[in-house]
Amino acid sequence: MFKKDNFKFGILLGFVAPILSLVIYYFAKFRMFSVKDFFSFLGTNTNQITAVSVPCLVLNIALFTFYTNSQRDRTARGVFAITLLYAITALVLKFVL
Repeated sequence: MFKKDNFKFGILLGFVAPILSLVIYYFAKFRMFSVKDFFSFLGTNTNQITAVSVPCLVLNIALFTFYTNSQRDRTARGVFAITLLYAITALVLKFVL
């Protein structure tokens, strides 16, 4: 399954990995709060957006490195494109909220 070299597969991995990382981060750091409280906390404390987005992006960077080193460049491009999208979204949220 992970041996595919497909741009759409890279986009799918790029979307799923940060969401999985966010869920793991939530259960590791904020399990005593509800999900609604967690997101309202992020809305009021914009400096925490960076603290939450970094672990999400690190997983994408690991995926990008793995697919680049294994010469599956189309998949790596998809992961990279979504990583850029997540990073830009995190910056916009940080400065707009």
